[in-house]
Amino acid sequence: MEKDEIRRFDSFEAFEEICSLAKQKEVDFVLLGGDLFHENKPSRSTLVKTIEILRRYCLNDLPVKFQVVSDQTVNFPNRFGHVNYEDPHFNVGLPVFTIHGNHDDPAGVDNLSAIDILSACNLVNYFGKMDLGGSGVGQIAVHPVLVKKGTTTVALYGLGNIRDERLNRMFQTPHSVQWMRPESQEGLSVSDWFNILVLHQNRIKTNPKSAINEHFLPRFLDFVVWGHEHECLIDPQEVPGMGFHITQPGSSVATSLIDGEAKPKHVLLLEIKGNQYRPNKIPLMTVRPFEYAEVVLKDEADVDPNDQASVLEHLDKIVRNLIEKSSQPTASRSEAKLPLVRIKVDYSGFSTINPQRFGQKYVGKVANPQDILIFSKAAKKRQTTTGENIDESEKLRPEELNQQTIEALVAENNLKMEILPVDDLDIALHDFVSKDDKTAFYACLQRNLDETRKKLNSEAEKFKIEEEDIIVKVGECMQERVKEISLRSKGDTGLASSTQNLDTIRGKSVAAESSMNTFSDDEDTRELLLGTRSTRSTAGFTRPSKDATGAARGGASKRGRGKGSLKQTTLSFSQSSIFRSSAAIRSEEVDSSSDEDAANEVYEVVENSDPEDSFPQSGRKRPAPRGRGRARGTTTAKRGRKADTGSMPSMVMSKDDDSDEDDKPKKPPPRVTRNYGAVKRR
Repeated sequence: MEKDEIRRFDSFEAFEEICSLAKQKEVDFVLLGGDLFHENKPSRSTLVKTIEILRRYCLNDLPVKFQVVSDQTVNFPNRFGHVNYEDPHFNVGLPVFTIHGNHDDPAGVDNLSAIDILSACNLVNYFGKMDLGGSGVGQIAVHPVLVKKGTTTVALYGLGNIRDERLNRMFQTPHSVQWMRPESQEGLSVSDWFNILVLHQNRIKTNPKSAINEHFLPRFLDFVVWGHEHECLIDPQEVPGMGFHITQPGSSVATSLIDGEAKPKHVLLLEIKGNQYRPNKIPLMTVRPFEYAEVVLKDEADVDPNDQASVLEHLDKIVRNLIEKSSQPTASRSEAKLPLVRIKVDYSGFSTINPQRFGQKYVGKVANPQDILIFSKAAKKRQTTTGENIDESEKLRPEELNQQTIEALVAENNLKMEILPVDDLDIALHDFVSKDDKTAFYACLQRNLDETRKKLNSEAEKFKIEEEDIIVKVGECMQERVKEISLRSKGDTGLASSTQNLDTIRGKSVAAESSMNTFSDDEDTRELLLGTRSTRSTAGFTRPSKDATGAARGGASKRGRGKGSLKQTTLSFSQSSIFRSSAAIRSEEVDSSSDEDAANEVYEVVENSDPEDSFPQSGRKRPAPRGRGRARGTTTAKRGRKADTGSMPSMVMSKDDDSDEDDKPKKPPPRVTRNYGAVKRR
């Protein structure tokens, strides 16, 4: 909404509050769950304001008290290939880790996003970027960012947004999604890592193929930060039978004005110690109040269908009540702001009124006078009578029209594509419309031509093709490719249906999840085509506790240079969430090793995309014993150099995932606790 005079700064104020909270709570880092930007190509004004906020809070002389001990060239595949606070030319005191969402995802010939600009400026650490390339199912390997602070170790997995239908197929295709895990080494086993995944996808909805089922995720995870969905469900919820918890921080500002967005906005401060974690939700104070109501006119006794004045009077009364409700002082608001008000009106049996004219009397009283009202009708069952007459105006009601894909239009009209595959055209259209990618169709055509040329070249070596037959041969090759892709998509449909049956057998828990009143960026366009939100974040941070900060400050004058003592670590996140891992350690000076040794890391594949292959790890997370326990360890905090490769977990490729996993000790499930106690391994 950067062009709205009233709401243009809302998203920036919320983002600045999140960064301010991270600084106040002395977190170790901030974790964003995608969609920092609402537009794929944000305006100069939005980019400048975002860079100013990040520069103000992230660049300082505070010490960074954790290490990234994984292969950073794999985690951050940019020109520099290391975490931003290790750059000797920058003083980064608050690291920010982020994935991309579906709004700010990579696009264009060079596959770049707006997040790449911030990464090139060394303001954020951009991870979880997958290069799928071409069409088809594809294959990805998810490498964790391994974070170590004292005796607490965190494996941070990131998966930037991938088209839901495609990722759904990948999860159901064996070995298409491979999860890389750190190999056990002396004094540190695989079960010692606290595994966190941050992703940005649809959760279960009416159509399972256009969302990601929680049961697709590997069982070794301990905590999942789910972006994309706007509703704030900040309290971690356990997934039955999977052994991990999910937090859904939601958007930092109200975007699509629907019921779920009216819930209070929060970030989550997460403290981690060993295999235990302690969540602490923090309300955002600068968010504009939002009041939502639904009205069914035919159920209201004081409304006459033939008297429009009575309808106006009734709606005015509701709006006044909502404004009064929002103006009441609350502890969660820092200053009075004009509220957002939305009333969804079911006008079945009534005539509509002009929403703009209705809102004129509330200019200066609400932040959105032009769209207070949104009209809808209850869905009617189709009747088979042939003589039924349908009013043309009802067919063309804008709020009831759904966007269609090329794939749906082709299937509906029994068209037969012979030159270009439907899936490729569908993606090109989406990129052209949603991402303003003017080269989308050209790239689609060029990619198909390149693949056809390769096929012709391979055949030309075996058979002699006459010059006059080339045009015919090109047409045949492209038609064959279209048929191959259509057959492949049919096979995927059959596979999806069999997996659906498996989920049904597993119990009613999945069905219960699907009935949740969730929503995401899709509703942003479906409800009302308004302006755009500029900077929307999913944030989280990490910090040391009070008894740790004093020693840390005294022992480390520069981030990680010389001696430094750590007592507690914190990590944080949000589509508003915050994060920290805590560990008590004794300060010792550790020599940094040379950069050459850091290249010796490899990874071990222990999980793949097949849900049945994942090893079972059931059990609920139980409260830890009360009292404070302290563990001792050492830390390296040298700035600008690679971490000691002696402490780096080496990683190797292993084909026999299951046998390796059976040999290793089972990891006890993480336990939720309000007070830290001694960490006991069982």
